[in-house]
Amino acid sequence: MSEVLLDAVIIGGGPAGMSAALALGRSRRSAVVIDEGRPRNRVTHEMHNFLSRDGIAPAEFRRIAREQISQYPAIKFVQGKTESVEGSDGDFRIRTVDGKVFRSKKLLFATGKRDLPLDISGLDEVYGKTAFVCPYCDGWELQDQQLVMIAKGEGAMHLSKVLMGWSANLTLCTNGPDELNAEQREELERHGITVKDSPIHKIESEEGNVKQVLLENGESVACTGIFFAPKLAAATDLPQSLGCEVSESGSIVADRIGKTNIPGVFSAGDAASDMYQAIAAASMGALAGMGINAELLDEAWKSVR
Repeated sequence: MSEVLLDAVIIGGGPAGMSAALALGRSRRSAVVIDEGRPRNRVTHEMHNFLSRDGIAPAEFRRIAREQISQYPAIKFVQGKTESVEGSDGDFRIRTVDGKVFRSKKLLFATGKRDLPLDISGLDEVYGKTAFVCPYCDGWELQDQQLVMIAKGEGAMHLSKVLMGWSANLTLCTNGPDELNAEQREELERHGITVKDSPIHKIESEEGNVKQVLLENGESVACTGIFFAPKLAAATDLPQSLGCEVSESGSIVADRIGKTNIPGVFSAGDAASDMYQAIAAASMGALAGMGINAELLDEAWKSVR
């Protein structure tokens, strides 16, 4: 076990974790960032809606971030997967699967979410190339094109309304029962959106470019882009092992600066939000980093008698 008691351990090295590390480094705090190296956006070619970094490749974004954080020598990066966390405020113990152990006064979960399989043949070949989950991230590149939405129920209604800002050429494929009521179907029809409720047989593509969606009833829907509602889950259940409160969507419940219900434990980014925007995750990470520093400063202040 490491004898060094760090100010913080950050689990997760995405925009939230690295932003928190930057804030802590500039606050003269010591921290280790434990990162598995498998970010959820690794399948995409570009990040968008991130001011000054619009269109950057995710790997390049991470490279630049690490390079800038390296100016602060008390911040270290460790590649690995966290196996267990234990302890309490002031002395947490974090163990990785390869046996490394770190001690820290504070703990930040910036572990994001993970995609659950949708079991749609051909989706993996186009995901991140011409099939996406966020219109704000990728709608511009597919504006006014023939798009297929894969969603159902309230999720389909939300996605339809949002995507109309980028294209009016929309077809909704619900991949089975649509889970819509009569009023919702009428609303979609009024906006020129055709609903196909036959299960999806396969997505046909060429070198990542989607060509058409084949349905089990023999129909085909030609398209040049797809937006789908992902199924997400928490990337880890380690927060629950410490007693952290978690929402129905799997997000860690945290306040504005990332504090959870467990003293000394913070969370930021997609792990603590349903927004799923890199720039929002980075903002949450910065607030959490400052929150951790503020808590440490307050404790040091009160310790002087």
